[in-house]
Amino acid sequence: MTDRPVLPHLILASSSPYRQELLSRLRLSFEAVSPDIDETPLANELPEHTAIRLAQQKAGKIGFDRPDSLVIGSDQVATLDGIQIGKPGNHENALRQLQLMRGREVIFHTALCLWDSRRQPGEAAQVTNTQTFVRFRDLPDHELDAYLRIEQPYDCAGSAKNEGLGIALIEKIDSSDPTALTGLPLIALCSMLRRAGIAFFTG
Repeated sequence: MTDRPVLPHLILASSSPYRQELLSRLRLSFEAVSPDIDETPLANELPEHTAIRLAQQKAGKIGFDRPDSLVIGSDQVATLDGIQIGKPGNHENALRQLQLMRGREVIFHTALCLWDSRRQPGEAAQVTNTQTFVRFRDLPDHELDAYLRIEQPYDCAGSAKNEGLGIALIEKIDSSDPTALTGLPLIALCSMLRRAGIAFFTG
């Protein structure tokens, strides 16, 4: 009789309920831990570099303290004309964001890092960035205001929850991974987990 290999503990370095819901689709047991890092962009930092750096920091911070674990870190940065659009935080900022974005295309950079704490730090991280191109409908102020009061997406970059009513603000989505816009690119993550020895379908 052959003993089954001991699988590493899977950790999601996030307190986001959206990312937790996405990861649960893979039917893998995991623990969610908030990494509590400073998410302020660096001066003159490209948006995609911000997303990748923060995804690595989130995963690495948890991974350094949790041996024999696989830690998933993800971060998303929205950009309009190359300028970062952060989380609005309140109604007024969110309305200004939606007014700027209406009728235009916004690029969402969703970075992903899988940190394998069984490896040396220099070899621990798998990293990728998935771009999603979103064209927003050209809607009047009263519709944008009404949407915000219904869903209150003040913790979302871009001020809209595409997994909820926010989809009604969107005209078109173009991405290689339909889950990236919600905050966790599952197609890329499945590839990373397979490379780390995780099997999804066993006989």
